[in-house]
Amino acid sequence: MTPLDIVLVEPQIPQNTGSIARTAAACKTPLHIVGKAAFEISDKTVRRAGLDYWPFVELHHHQDLETYIDKVKPHKFWLFSKFGTKIYYKADFHEKDALIFGGEVKGLGKELLEKYPEQVLKIPIQCCGVRSLNLSNAVSIALYEARRQLKLDEVD
Repeated sequence: MTPLDIVLVEPQIPQNTGSIARTAAACKTPLHIVGKAAFEISDKTVRRAGLDYWPFVELHHHQDLETYIDKVKPHKFWLFSKFGTKIYYKADFHEKDALIFGGEVKGLGKELLEKYPEQVLKIPIQCCGVRSLNLSNAVSIALYEARRQLKLDEVD
């Protein structure tokens, strides 16, 4: 059993997905691609960004978010968006939670965010000229905070 899932909804930039796959491999965290990605996972840019870590990535594809939720049955899912009102480190992460991120251009969509307002988290940005963080960086921030809360990286 893996303690967390990374879920990307219709990712659009292959280098980000490759970098996220590398983080997923490093943390032994399954990576779920939901919907249609704007590229093929076999694309050279995705492979290059993931380097030679792809054999260590537990990769899954799902038609849509509802299919992912029905099949995987996460304990809780957290939606990451610049429109969130709750800061990510104030969330109470549990094993089998899903960390869900939208594509780089569209995000997760207003309808989904409005349907689950208590599950929408944001990563604060201090500079008003910066619209959002790089998707790969956002995934890393969220994943490592969840791992910290679950004490997955503690060494004796």
